[in-house]
Amino acid sequence: MAAELDAAAGALLSVWEAARERTTSRLSGPQLRAVMVVERHDGINLRRLAALLDMLLSSASRLCDRLVAAGMLEREPGRLDRREIALHLTPEARRLLTELRQDRRRRLADVLAGMSGEGRDALLRGIREFDRVARERESTAARAAERPVLAPPSARGAVDDPVARSA
Repeated sequence: MAAELDAAAGALLSVWEAARERTTSRLSGPQLRAVMVVERHDGINLRRLAALLDMLLSSASRLCDRLVAAGMLEREPGRLDRREIALHLTPEARRLLTELRQDRRRRLADVLAGMSGEGRDALLRGIREFDRVARERESTAARAAERPVLAPPSARGAVDDPVARSA
């Protein structure tokens, strides 16, 4: 099924890519993904962004540096912890995403007009379910990335070792 979906989704992806190339030619694919994640999670911190993009923290930081320089992102000190940086879209980024979506919707409408009503309905039902499951998995992965990692007991020192305490 995954191979069949991959093959069938090629046309959908090419419609999306054509819209992306037309409206976001100055952003790379990973940069556009980052902008879209920040749009969905306004005020996101760098660690969570890295987790959602499945990137190393250092790579996400460099990506954000480039987006700030391009006028797409703004950094703001966190409200609760001033050391933490919150990321927000600039008006330019919002305008760019609006243009991208308008172009993409025009292109999709053109293709959908050639489909039967039954086919359009089935496609929409399937895509909605796919979206729901993908978002649930994304959310689970992000929560897992935010959990603190505890060192193994042997690395925490003798205080946590019952044998050491009794000596």
